[in-house]
Amino acid sequence: RLPFGAAGGAARFLILAAGLLLLSPAAWAAGGDMPSLVHDIGISLLAAGLLGVLFTKLKIPTIAAPLVAGVLIGPIGLGQVTDPENIDTIAQLGFILLLFLIGLEIDLKKILGSGKAIIVTGLAQYPLTILFGVLVTKLMLMLGIGGTVLSESPYAPMYMGVVMAGSSTLLVVKLFQEHFELDTVPGRLSLGILIFQDIWVIIAILIQPNLQNPELGLIAMSFLGILLLGLLTVGVALTLVGRAFTWIAKTPEMTLMGALAWCFAIVFIGVNLDNIFIATMDKNFHMAVGSGMAALIAGASIANLPSSTEIITKVATVKDFFITLFFVALGVSIPMPESADVIILAVVLAFFALIARQLIFFPLFYWSGVDQRNAEVTSIRLAQISEFGLVICFLGAKLGHLSPSLTSAVIFAFVITALLTPILYGRAYDIHKKVQPLLEKVGFKSPPETGGEEEGGYAVALLGFHRDASSLLYNLTESEPDLVKQTLVVDFNVALHGGIRETGATVKYGDLANPETLHHLGLNECKVIVCTIPDDLLRGITNRQLVHVVREMAPHAAIIANAIAIEEIPKVYAAGADYVYLNRFEAAWTLQRAVQAGIEEEIDLFRNKRQARNHYKPDRKEILS
Repeated sequence: RLPFGAAGGAARFLILAAGLLLLSPAAWAAGGDMPSLVHDIGISLLAAGLLGVLFTKLKIPTIAAPLVAGVLIGPIGLGQVTDPENIDTIAQLGFILLLFLIGLEIDLKKILGSGKAIIVTGLAQYPLTILFGVLVTKLMLMLGIGGTVLSESPYAPMYMGVVMAGSSTLLVVKLFQEHFELDTVPGRLSLGILIFQDIWVIIAILIQPNLQNPELGLIAMSFLGILLLGLLTVGVALTLVGRAFTWIAKTPEMTLMGALAWCFAIVFIGVNLDNIFIATMDKNFHMAVGSGMAALIAGASIANLPSSTEIITKVATVKDFFITLFFVALGVSIPMPESADVIILAVVLAFFALIARQLIFFPLFYWSGVDQRNAEVTSIRLAQISEFGLVICFLGAKLGHLSPSLTSAVIFAFVITALLTPILYGRAYDIHKKVQPLLEKVGFKSPPETGGEEEGGYAVALLGFHRDASSLLYNLTESEPDLVKQTLVVDFNVALHGGIRETGATVKYGDLANPETLHHLGLNECKVIVCTIPDDLLRGITNRQLVHVVREMAPHAAIIANAIAIEEIPKVYAAGADYVYLNRFEAAWTLQRAVQAGIEEEIDLFRNKRQARNHYKPDRKEILS
């Protein structure tokens, strides 16, 4: 290991060397006989990597790093990448692999099994937001906002609507994963809407080439080409390709190579579909499928194979590489802003993208059954422009639909919303509290926080309903159904209330952070009160604070709470808890006995006893499975 001083010196040397390469003339940086394409890719990765480290340190969304890197090394920056053919090659390669990965991650079963809120909002949100974007853009044209940047692009209103309609899968999913909130209500809603948006992007890319000549016959033939290629691809995937991936599953490098080979095989067939018909039937049916759509079909065709998880895992190893190249290429293609209109338009576009979430996303969530708080929090966390909006604009520029200046404005708007996303994500609940009075005034009411005094006391109260409470309620339903009828569940996710009531338990809407809510629930007569939500999911209160409040209300109840850190356990006890559990301790207790049973060669007996005790059944269906 290097001493700290030596390590710091080595880091400074590497940064200095990288700086010299980036600041040097392109020909010198290329180094002798290095091919220009290799040089351009190398410089792209070098610049993106350095900025990625810097952005991580400064807590700036790293997705903006390759875009900024592209600007830095492109024609308007240091001029290190100037060959248009190399730029186009990098972008096309990244684009094809990006759509292939989207196809791999499309789960039709998950979409079809989504709840009402996701299906209704997912179907209506995208077209309604496009309509909103079209109207806003036409208003901007009437008011002269954006100058010639908008007026010189004939399809600007439609493209601006599409850009506003999508949210960033990369940013949103990453933040939910980092905060362990993918299985919360906003997490599930966001993921479902993002899947629907991916489907809408497919439709947009399919229609896009025919905008200049929107003949129904050509559009129909395009759809027919997609259908034909899809049927052929799925048929081959289910017969030959699935078997081939089974053969090579134990060789990681072959799995990756096989997936990429399959991708480009379908791409080649798709783009040459017309040539195939001309060669075989001497007719051109105009059914050629674009490279991006063909790549997406290739990915979707193997997404449900038995070995799909292995394929996705292996292909995901190169995902960041291709995404980086694609966004660097976008940054390189940004021209020098000819006027302040480009920046003004970018700010206005980012603003209306945020407004669309409040005027369209939030009402759709609310009217489809999501409670006010979760609808608002989800809408806020989806408030950014999608990277796939950039993909569509990239294609639009190549088709001559958009001017370079308008494409630049869209990219700048994407960067603005990307930078705002972590702030909006972290402050979503606080923002909801501030706008809640306004939402109430305009008719978006919170469910009534009714009390339980009139119904008599409860034996058990579950404060919050998440994974632990879901499993506990199932076990009680199986073994102690009479106790379930004396159980009160308090939670703000009204989408779960129907399922909870079906078990026989009483469920009330309530915010655990609001002491007034808890006062009206009749907790003083409960025998056992369980706080099942961990601190990293609670908002506005912690388990220690919640236990303190509940202990004052119910001095004689047995209070069970949880902790996520060892040092929190004594503090929760001091607040008044009778028992504090930490999930990994409970798991360790079980694992210790499993290990001992294995040593004593009684693991089968142990498993059977535990499975019987924990109700492990193939058909076990909890409210939160």
